[in-house]
Amino acid sequence: MTASMSAMATDAGRPAYARKAPMPPTAADLRLIEKAALVSGANVWQTRPIPRLGVPQIWLSDGPHGIRKQPGDADHLGLGGSEPAVCFPPAATIANSWDEELAAEIGIALGQEATARGVHVLLGPGLNIKRNPRGGRNFEYLSEDPELAGRLAAAYVRGIQSQGVAATPKHFAANNQELRRLVSDSVIDERTLRELYLTAFEIVVTEAAPWALMSSYNLVNGTYAHQNRHLLTDILREEWGFDGAVISDWGGADGPAASIAAGGTLEMPSPGFESAREIVRAIQTGRLDEAHLDARVNELLTLVRRVTAEARPMPGNHTEAHHRLARRAAAESAVLLRNESTILPLAPGARVALIGAFAEHPRYQGAGSSIVNPTRLTTLLSSIADAGLELVAYAPGFALDGRPDAALTAAAGRAAATADVAVVALGLPDADESEGIDRPHLHLPAAQVDALRAVAATGTPVVVVLSGGGPIETPWLHLTTALVHGYLGGQAGAEAIWDVLTGTVEPGGRLAETMPVSAADDPTSSGYPAQGRTAEYREGLFARYRFHTSAGVAPAFPFGFGLGYTRFAYADLTVDVDGATFTVTNVGAAAGADVPQLYVRRTGSSAVYRPDRELKGWSKIRVAPGERRTVTVPFGARTFRFFDVRSGRWEIEQGEYEVLVGPNSADLPLSATIHVAGTVPAGTPDPALAVYARGDVRDVPDAAFRALLGRDLPDDGWAVPLFRVNTPIDRLGQSPSRLVRFAFGFLERRKRRADAAAHPDLETQFIYYAPFRTLHKMTSATRPVTDAVLEVANGRVFRGLRHLVGALASGRRIERITRDAFERSAGIERIRRTRPPRRRRRPE
Repeated sequence: MTASMSAMATDAGRPAYARKAPMPPTAADLRLIEKAALVSGANVWQTRPIPRLGVPQIWLSDGPHGIRKQPGDADHLGLGGSEPAVCFPPAATIANSWDEELAAEIGIALGQEATARGVHVLLGPGLNIKRNPRGGRNFEYLSEDPELAGRLAAAYVRGIQSQGVAATPKHFAANNQELRRLVSDSVIDERTLRELYLTAFEIVVTEAAPWALMSSYNLVNGTYAHQNRHLLTDILREEWGFDGAVISDWGGADGPAASIAAGGTLEMPSPGFESAREIVRAIQTGRLDEAHLDARVNELLTLVRRVTAEARPMPGNHTEAHHRLARRAAAESAVLLRNESTILPLAPGARVALIGAFAEHPRYQGAGSSIVNPTRLTTLLSSIADAGLELVAYAPGFALDGRPDAALTAAAGRAAATADVAVVALGLPDADESEGIDRPHLHLPAAQVDALRAVAATGTPVVVVLSGGGPIETPWLHLTTALVHGYLGGQAGAEAIWDVLTGTVEPGGRLAETMPVSAADDPTSSGYPAQGRTAEYREGLFARYRFHTSAGVAPAFPFGFGLGYTRFAYADLTVDVDGATFTVTNVGAAAGADVPQLYVRRTGSSAVYRPDRELKGWSKIRVAPGERRTVTVPFGARTFRFFDVRSGRWEIEQGEYEVLVGPNSADLPLSATIHVAGTVPAGTPDPALAVYARGDVRDVPDAAFRALLGRDLPDDGWAVPLFRVNTPIDRLGQSPSRLVRFAFGFLERRKRRADAAAHPDLETQFIYYAPFRTLHKMTSATRPVTDAVLEVANGRVFRGLRHLVGALASGRRIERITRDAFERSAGIERIRRTRPPRRRRRPE
């Protein structure tokens, strides 16, 4: 008997509590080919296993508001079908609740849904700052404010991971437009990056310890996010202490060796073995230190160990309970924006005319990778019978594709004339909100406004219910008696709206983002989305409400705004070094929820420009009629700080600060001043940054933005030669080859049809704006195939086609060789199909 066998026999004879658990494998146990292959996916949704070391394959899934697990043909854009799962309201909706406990409950439910479907890693929550109200993916994100987004995201993460499932906050970082998202370079100064666009991620990492994090598609100050050492190592790992795995957005990794060195752990989806070969070559030639690869492998092995632990809760059937939670969440997140003559809540038995095609065909989630196949879907039309109201008429009012229809408009008016109240369901079309495209505007289709005008002309009170993942311009507000913005309500959103309209649930929602009068009021509007290679963050810290309050531009509805069915009075503010204390009294006749908000502004002379006010805390409270509640909002490390680019540290400027308290960012009746000792003395402002000191940043000169950046402005044009691996495909119209331009015309026509379609064509959008590298990053092709295509695009057509033929043939061969080498090393058994032996003919 060998020594190792003797040790095994001895250990086997020990009682269970005395046996040594086998040590989990580390990078030291893996061979180079295994390590290089492990840090990219096996397919669209799974990692690679190492059977010889007992390392299992794990499953990743989209799931910011529900599980999108695709059992068959998989894709990353939400094009194919997925298993049914409860569709919760998206992040933009839940953020309006300002309720961390509710966010944690939803996180727990998402973890349970994932476990029941064999999913180990949930790709969410999304917490990018909503820099502009027209961001196409804003429905997936929480807020325009980092404090609100970070705290709610942390609650989601704690809930998800309590079920043994890894949460993956995304997209890190400065991912704030969809147009050319795989090639756009976010040009941003360090202070703005830290204070506005990284703080939410800092909160979720330091307060909830996520096991994974997803990097963004874009470049940040000239370097792709997944290979940006400043982001992934200097800040995320060394400063914040993150110990999890950084996963690329699907197709978002550029150079595999550079990603490994910078701190990018896992490249998704599978790039075949192209990245593995590149990593091996980089190590063998000394371009990559194997210690970096070992660090990334250990991060991935830690992730696998965490999500396959025996302590992972067992799945159960929670579908009905989760549907009820989705309904409650949607109701508590709905925002009452107008309630003239206190028409809401509706009286029991009220005779209702229900108008609007969305009442029958609801908008309940956005389009793209987050799309969920709901276990059931309620509508306003199908659920009104359970709301204690009498439906006297239903009229679609308008066509969903936005085409004018005089007959539908007239029918809406006739239906409204028969009722005590008209409930009109309006909202954004599918084509206006989707991953991959930014919103062209903030207004409703004209056909919907025509229907509303026809209903209002009857004199019947009008209650408008809005559906959409973000702000909507409301020049038609005077036509309404009441307005509820339900955002996107998930599968139970319709039932939730009736709960709100009838008073079963008091509307406790408060806007987590500003609703401007016009899209043009936003300081980024003239350059959003950026059309060139760079997206310049010239507005600095003055995004959304920070701009409106600083520049004196009144919005339609301010950040934090929302009405209820009762009224609250604020009084007795006191402030000390620990925080602010005040009282809130329910002075109405009904119980209600309120969200007292605390903002801070700097007063007196200061060397540090700041927005007029910034959210630093809040409390979600529920108060009975006549009840008086004492509320304390504590101060913390983030309350008074700013990022000092000179010292490279967070500092607090000595001086006077005003603490403001009230129901929203534009209504702050309580104020008190506090002196803060600080870590640096107050100084004098930099005259080069005078435009930022004023706060009106609608037209920032080059010199001021250059001073803010501390460097020259980068070139916004595309590199020469014309086409490189990261040039977007939409540039093919400028190819020197007439043949290439002719062929590109087919894609151009397909793109125009996609733009005019009622539903977003994500596949066309993705192909049109994707860089050439997606050929070898998201298909079975190899890098030489992409290089050959680039030769064709750059005018060397026949030479490129000759190289393309050779690259396709050699690529299949080298992929097979690498795959076989990895599988032999890892101990993966392949089922190889063999042809049955031929029957030999007997001689006649």
